[in-house]
Amino acid sequence: MDKPLDVITIGRASVDLYGAQIGGRLEDMGSFEKYIGGSPTNIAAGSARLGLKSALITRVGDEHMGRFIREELAREGVDVRGVATDPERLTALVILGIRDQSQFPLIFYRENCADMALSEDDIDPDFIAEARAVVATGTHLSHPRTEAAVLKALRHARQGGAKTALDIDYRPNLWGLAGHGAGEERFIESAAVTARLQTTLPLFDLIVGTEEEFHIAGGSTDTLAALRAVRALSAATLVCKRGPMGAVAFTGDIPESLDDGESGPGFPIEVFNVLGAGDGFMSGLLKGWLTGQDWPTALTYANACGAIAVSRHGCTPAYPSWDELQFFLKRGVRTPALRHDAELEQVHWATNRKGDWSTCRVFAFDHRAQFEEMAGATEDKINAFKTLCLQAATGVQQGRPGFGILCDGRQGQEALFRATGSGLWVGRPVEKPGSRPLEIEPYLGADFGALKEWPLDHVVKCLCFCHPDDDAEMWEAQLRTVEQVFHTARRTRLEFLLEVIPSKVGGVDDDTTPQVIQRFYDRGIFPDWWKLEPFTTAPAWEKACAAITRNDPRTRGIVVLGLDAPADRLFDSFALAAAQPLVKGFAVGRTIFGDVARAWMAGAVSDADAVATMQDNYQALCDVWDKARAAASGGQI
Repeated sequence: MDKPLDVITIGRASVDLYGAQIGGRLEDMGSFEKYIGGSPTNIAAGSARLGLKSALITRVGDEHMGRFIREELAREGVDVRGVATDPERLTALVILGIRDQSQFPLIFYRENCADMALSEDDIDPDFIAEARAVVATGTHLSHPRTEAAVLKALRHARQGGAKTALDIDYRPNLWGLAGHGAGEERFIESAAVTARLQTTLPLFDLIVGTEEEFHIAGGSTDTLAALRAVRALSAATLVCKRGPMGAVAFTGDIPESLDDGESGPGFPIEVFNVLGAGDGFMSGLLKGWLTGQDWPTALTYANACGAIAVSRHGCTPAYPSWDELQFFLKRGVRTPALRHDAELEQVHWATNRKGDWSTCRVFAFDHRAQFEEMAGATEDKINAFKTLCLQAATGVQQGRPGFGILCDGRQGQEALFRATGSGLWVGRPVEKPGSRPLEIEPYLGADFGALKEWPLDHVVKCLCFCHPDDDAEMWEAQLRTVEQVFHTARRTRLEFLLEVIPSKVGGVDDDTTPQVIQRFYDRGIFPDWWKLEPFTTAPAWEKACAAITRNDPRTRGIVVLGLDAPADRLFDSFALAAAQPLVKGFAVGRTIFGDVARAWMAGAVSDADAVATMQDNYQALCDVWDKARAAASGGQI
């Protein structure tokens, strides 16, 4: 019988603060990247990336970090109904770093943390009944209260015919066997821990661990002896992870050699970061197990996910999507340092972007020179007017998806601050207005370092005036700058929109823009978004879309710019553009705000009237776009 969920994981949920500097001590870290963490949290997210319908049962604090975990899980596609908010305790934190290939210092901040307050009351039998499998991890067997919660979930799962799995996930520090500074310690013998684990082993259909984790579960540092001790207590399939040697599965008696178990191929990759690799492995294993694959295939998925995970920074952010995993398995390893494999990294980035922007109606008021040229304009007045533009945008949006703004940080900082949390798509320009060859706004810094200060949901927009007939020197200057902006955006985890307007440079025909697009792809620049001028023929659109799809079938898409065109001309161009599925919407500015801004700067209209008029203009464009898209798609917007 089909169930709404494939898997529910139970246990730890934390915020991981990963040291951004590689090769240093935690004492020397100057900055950190923030990710979700905790083994069951990672597994839930990793499984969702692979296409499983996953959920998590845990507790988080009633504060910013708890909300971050909940929101990030939702973005990953994880069902968060089982994530309870604890009003009395803080969300767990982990601070960790990458010293070298064998040292990964970490500190657990888990004293009376929210997830360790998980109790039987948090386990809803009806919720458990929705899942085909329940996965527990070892840490929550370390305390009577959390153990009772896990056992209740397992009991209801088994009664309902669901599969059960244990990731041993042994952290001596979290069992009280090591000090605060020994977070990276992976094995300390303990008869008490062994006894506690062994009481639960009969409850599982699948048990997964490293050799050291089976040592603690089996009570022996001889791996075969430990596996046999576990087998004496459980009929589960036992999957033993062996690091670079891959993993083996045992469905029956334990043989004389680990090599005699069922296995999948390993992958010769360079180890960059082992933290969280086991959770990536478990995600891949669950994908195979829950989709009915044989063990060699399931282990192939698991080994590949683990290999990809150890090659990148962070835990959940490193895990592959299903498309990426298939790509990796089909193409194979090109370079052992996977994080330097540009083709694989592009697939990873493109298939793990968050947010549904299949429709993107954008009010663009990122103009700078055009505002400065208006009679009566001052920096303060321009900034104030852009907050009115934002009011018009949110007045149309009404909290609904599919709307956005383009706004600059030099004259529109206040509007950008107010747009935070509104649900709008937010793009920000980096180019110096009118520059050719392209120059970047000085306030971003010579190395564009100010991009690291931008919120992660903002999109870097860069306008380049270029043409196929430009000479080699002009092309090289412009490509070099766009290339630097693109790579800086990627390093800072920001999406990138490239706008090109060949018609401002020379004559154009149906082949002009496709040639420009190809030049950027040939340079290794893969924009998440393209912003293109409104073409006047269907072949021009078809050729532009074909050029993008040929080079990057995973692009976010295209938005159409306005070029200060009259509304009726824009309406005609929308009808052509909307026929192309790759075109997701528009980014129009002066058609909406131009006349209003000039009148407002001159003191001829009030704030309220300015907002009302721009809201009407923006709404009219949205209506026309929606009708054009509906007509092109047979009535479906």
